[in-house]
Amino acid sequence: MQLEVNQIYHGFTLLEEKEIKELNGIGRLFHHEKSGAQLYHIENEDDNKVFSISFRTPPQDSTGVPHILEHSVLCGSRKFPTKEPFVELAKGSLNTFLNAMTFPDKTMYPIASKNDKDFLNLMDVYLDAVLYPNIYKKPEILKQEGWHYEIEDPQDEITYKGVVYNEMKGAFSSPESVLFRKVQEALFPDSPYGVESGGDPEVIPELTQEQFLAFHKNYYHPSNSYIYLYGNGDIVKHLQFINEEYLKDFDKIQVDSEIPLQKPFEQPKELTIDYPISRGEREEDKTFLSLSFVVGNSTDAELYLAFEILNYLLLQSNSAPLKRALIDAQLGKEVIGSYDGSILQPIFNIVIKNSNESMKEKFKQVVFETLEKLVKEGIDKKLIEAAININEFHLREAEEAGYPKGLMYGIEIMDSWLYGKKPSMHLEYEENLNKIKKALQNDYFEKIIEKYLLNNAHSALLVVKPKKGLLEEKEREVQKKLVKYKAQLSKEEIEQLINETKKLREMQTTPDSKENLNSIPLLSLEDIDTEPEELPLIETKERDIDLLIHPLFTNSIAYVHMYFDLSSIPENLLPYASLLSQVLGKIDTEQYSYEDLSNEINIHTGGIQYGLQAFGENGTDDQYYPKFIVNSKALVDKIPKLHSLINEMVTKTKFEEDKRLKEIIQETVSRLERRILSQGHAVVANRLYSYFSPIGNYLERLQGIDYYQFLCGLESDFEGKKSEIKENLAKVAQLIFNKNQLLISLTTDEKDVENFTKHLPTLINNLSNKENKAVQYSFALSPKNEGFMTSSEIQYVGKGYNFKKLGYSYHGSLQVLKTIVSLDYLWNTIRVRGGAYGAFFNIGRDGNMFLGSYRDPNLIESLQAYDGTAEYLKNFSTDEREMRKYIIGTVSRLDTPLTNAMKGEVATARYIRHIFHEDIRKEREEVLGTTDQDIRDAFKLVGDVMKENYLCVLGNENKISANKEVFKELVDLFK
Repeated sequence: MQLEVNQIYHGFTLLEEKEIKELNGIGRLFHHEKSGAQLYHIENEDDNKVFSISFRTPPQDSTGVPHILEHSVLCGSRKFPTKEPFVELAKGSLNTFLNAMTFPDKTMYPIASKNDKDFLNLMDVYLDAVLYPNIYKKPEILKQEGWHYEIEDPQDEITYKGVVYNEMKGAFSSPESVLFRKVQEALFPDSPYGVESGGDPEVIPELTQEQFLAFHKNYYHPSNSYIYLYGNGDIVKHLQFINEEYLKDFDKIQVDSEIPLQKPFEQPKELTIDYPISRGEREEDKTFLSLSFVVGNSTDAELYLAFEILNYLLLQSNSAPLKRALIDAQLGKEVIGSYDGSILQPIFNIVIKNSNESMKEKFKQVVFETLEKLVKEGIDKKLIEAAININEFHLREAEEAGYPKGLMYGIEIMDSWLYGKKPSMHLEYEENLNKIKKALQNDYFEKIIEKYLLNNAHSALLVVKPKKGLLEEKEREVQKKLVKYKAQLSKEEIEQLINETKKLREMQTTPDSKENLNSIPLLSLEDIDTEPEELPLIETKERDIDLLIHPLFTNSIAYVHMYFDLSSIPENLLPYASLLSQVLGKIDTEQYSYEDLSNEINIHTGGIQYGLQAFGENGTDDQYYPKFIVNSKALVDKIPKLHSLINEMVTKTKFEEDKRLKEIIQETVSRLERRILSQGHAVVANRLYSYFSPIGNYLERLQGIDYYQFLCGLESDFEGKKSEIKENLAKVAQLIFNKNQLLISLTTDEKDVENFTKHLPTLINNLSNKENKAVQYSFALSPKNEGFMTSSEIQYVGKGYNFKKLGYSYHGSLQVLKTIVSLDYLWNTIRVRGGAYGAFFNIGRDGNMFLGSYRDPNLIESLQAYDGTAEYLKNFSTDEREMRKYIIGTVSRLDTPLTNAMKGEVATARYIRHIFHEDIRKEREEVLGTTDQDIRDAFKLVGDVMKENYLCVLGNENKISANKEVFKELVDLFK
């Protein structure tokens, strides 16, 4: 589209237009003359269009007002007065992304859609939400989303409730969250970065309605906004809409939202902080040590990119010298490096996990001695080349699972635009990347290390150590505070709180009026493609190997996935197959040391990863196809090297070095602990499935709590088990890497397929050709109903079973049921009224069904809510419009956009599971034909599943202990 600089388009002056070759697009910067709004547009051929409106929102305290406001503006507005337009859009739009995000200094409201009409609808709802929210009319919104005093009877104790309050209690249950929050607090005592924009649970209850509204008035004005549009949409039409519907009604004002620079320190800081652990945990090896540095400004684009690369070079790869030195010094079990360039003054973090306070001085010594040595002796140029190459590969690929490409660009532009610089600064990386590549001939990175790390006093050393009883101490303090508060209230004031609780409950339980619901724009079913996308797949054989080809445009990248059948692994060796996936590529081979191997992978490929998966047969969980998967990608001209490296790792790895094996086991245990704390809902779902599902039980042994406990056993008695570990790893490798058990999936341009097949021998030679017999597993399935106890302040509560085992069959309408139960019943019951951060309902064609909660303050109440699902469905009734909404939302979920690389993976998974295009089409037809009677008819299915009473909970040890009658076994998860 041709536009002219300095011309006005619907109130927007085009200030700048330039080609951004890295994105294959045009970047345009606009200024809205009347309102003062800024708008940046990226035009390219991507049909997954993105819109966002963001505001600079520096917090003054840790009450979490930016975060609570992010939730609250999406709870009804001038044009869309439903209680939660966000949920209505999730139920019934074709969005490909719908969310809101709070950062330390900004709040973003992004949406995405491929459908033009839907895109405008979403934009309309979001603009109205941020500029005209109902928060001024309904004080209950702050109470629901932020916090409130909860009391229903004068004799009851007062408690705190609120979605963000519970979300942040969950976030602060993770020691990593505590650490990184305290790092910012230590480094920026005089800046908004020194307080918690998400909210500190101890401070959130200090937020008043007046402060809450004042924050919106101060910062949510177009003059303080950053509007972003991306994709192949009609920019002039979109500018017209934004101007006529919204911006023309605002006059430019001065908004004081500048982020002040923190004055550099004259001396580094040191801080010691406690975090809670459960009564059953030991305190030894549970401390976190971190060194953090403030490194320049994010508006220095070259330094910003250089530190992304330096972080990888020093701390991320298997050959990273600082990571290696810290592990060799036996300071802890895992090294974490991070660079946060999303704030004005970026932070570079070096973290040791599972250490001890006594290691503090040695930690500091090893870090600085290693960095000094690198500066003095120089960094290995091959290491630098590897770090630059892997970062360049990912810059060019520009893909992030679950996020539209345009959204990732939209987040990245804020790292300069928010601070008064050009939005395109970090998108146009080519020139700076070429400058950084000079590090291959000079001491570029050595000088950066010297200036920003060795000679930088603006740093902090933190010790975050475990303390038993801290959680109980905090809970007692909160209880004491609330008892004291209640004691000073008059009878009338207590009655007022009871009335406020009642009023909030009434608002939450009163359904939206039909008129309000109808205010949310809705597509017609005619706007939906009745035919699902057919994923390309050509089935062939090359050199007796089954090969699936997915001919798709990949910008000269070959995505090569090898699927090795795992059926020959004996039951007692299954966890070793999973451990093998952690070990490969991180340990020496015949030709390479693991450091050299890491460099070779990063120089010549886009990455080689290993994993395990079990693919359930279409329509059942009893039959499944377990696979060991080698995921790899490289530029097409690097295929021979890619094949050579994979072959070296899968056939010539040496399982001999005790020290290295122990390090990998310790690191894997540490990462699993992190996953358990941050993704407890997924951990609970996997564990629950293992009670009744053969495939669930299989996967639990490879990925779940069973596997975590297996690794803990290896770690605690490594000396006694090291011979067995090495022997079993070699044994499973020999059983797995076999030509007769191999399926290869290739996604690349059709013209490049021949280049792959020509070099196939390099990939498959040396693989075993032995005929291995499949093993028949006989897993003992039973309702264990465990309560896994941790120091977390919240719960993850799960319940479910397999409906096919009860005689029911799968139908596409169950996907609409999933939408309705998740976004209507569970959202209102578990999240809105219960105060949990999230709730889920999953149901699959294999029959497995799961209801779960995320960061949930409750336990019994959530289980009761799950049991109430059947009654809700039995009485379910809605009109044609609402039913259409649920159907559209379901189709949106089924049609989640896939990159071409992902299309190859999905097509392969369907192939293995024997799910054909006809099955997908049939399911879609059933979704589109779903009626409210189908939903009512499902009440018996759901009710019968709940009556089986299979449940699992992970969470607070006191809460679980207090409800021990629910469980068959209580387990201290962390020792």
